[in-house]
Formats: sequence, structure tokens, C-alpha cells
Amino acid sequence: MPSRTRRRRSSQDTGRNEAAQLADRLQQAGYTKRDIARIIDRDPSLVSQFYSRNKGAAFVPALRQVLTAVETGGVTDLPELAAIAARHTTRRTTASGTRARVRTKALLITPTGSGTGRVASQAIASGSARLRPLIAEAARRGLRLAFTVRLAKTAYVHPSGSRTDSPGIRRDVTQRADHTEERSYGSAQTGGFDATDFARRVDAAGGDVTAAVHQWLSETGRIRPEAQILHLEVRTWRSR
Repeated sequence: MPSRTRRRRSSQDTGRNEAAQLADRLQQAGYTKRDIARIIDRDPSLVSQFYSRNKGAAFVPALRQVLTAVETGGVTDLPELAAIAARHTTRRTTASGTRARVRTKALLITPTGSGTGRVASQAIASGSARLRPLIAEAARRGLRLAFTVRLAKTAYVHPSGSRTDSPGIRRDVTQRADHTEERSYGSAQTGGFDATDFARRVDAAGGDVTAAVHQWLSETGRIRPEAQILHLEVRTWRSR
């Protein structure tokens, strides 16, 4: 006779929507909710809402294809899985059949100047366009700015913790099991960057935030010219 715990767990599983069930199977295959979010190019909070708010129906076809690629195709690379998901993700439509607008936060930056924006592989490949309004607003308000990038370890010129790099603070370096490394550039302690100057760089790159960040990292001798940015986060604050 099955235990109460097993019966309760089985009942919970059958009550979950298909997006949550597919996310469960991907987690069983070794991927985290953050990984799944990167694969579908959305915020990790949305993946949590598969469970708590019954969301995710629009991503079911993409998640099915990703799961098939993982289980039968042996695909493990996140950028490759993201490309598969992108081909099977369709935008929502309104009652009239037109494409629905993407929901965005009404306020990118708080009154105190604090703001954060993150993008993953798919958005990075297309120029990280969603970060441009954040940078432009930070420039308009005269804020400071910092960013975090993730690249292959071999793409960096200097070893982690080098004073020539970021600048010698090891806590701003995160090494990952997939041989990539996250490094932060700029902080409230070091003063960060002038958002106005950074916005000019983005404008000069035709609005391509990825290219602007890559160019700065290359110009300052921090990464190799052929390096590819895998993850990008921008943070803002008001200097005191």
C-alpha cells in the first residue's frame, strides 16, 4: 500500500500544468530553474510561476523540443538549447489575432536610482536590446553603472583576481562548472562608470549593448577579441 507521502506527491504532480511537468523533467536531467529561464530567454521568476500561478502554456512547444533534444539527442549546451527553444516559441496574440505586446515593468529604475537588467544567450546574440532603455534612463538621471559578464574562462586575458582586471576583488568573480566565469566591473565601492558615457558607447554601436560592452572589454585589454559574452547584467545606482 503506497504511503501518504507518495500519494500526496503523485496528486501534486498530476495537478501541475504541462509547462511545470516539462520543467520538472529538465530539472531531473540536471538543469536548474535558472538554466531553464536562460533556455527560454525569460526571467527565472517566470519559471517559478509555472508552479505557483499556472503560467507557461506559451512555452510548452519549446520545452517539449528542448526536452527531446536533451533526452534523445544528447544536446547539453545551453546556447544550443536556447536556439532550439527560440524556433518553437511564439508570441501571445490578442482577441483580435494581433501579436500581444511584451509585458515590461513600468519603472526600470527606482526613485533611489537602483535598477537591474539581465539578458541571456538569445537576447545577447541580438544585441541585448532590452538593456538599452535601462542604460538610457540611467544616463538621463546622471546615475552610476556597473555590469557583470559571463564568458569562457579562456576568453579572459587576466587571471581571476588580477588587479589589472576588476580590480583584484575575488568576491566579484564566480567560477562555474561549465568552464565559464562571471566577472563584475564597477561597484559602489569603486565608483562604477558614468552612465552617460556608457550610453554614448551604446549609441555609437547602433544601440547594440552587447557590442558596446564587448568593445570596452576588448579596448581595455580584459578579454580576447574573439570572446563571446554568454550572460550580461547591468546595475545602476545614485552616487552619494
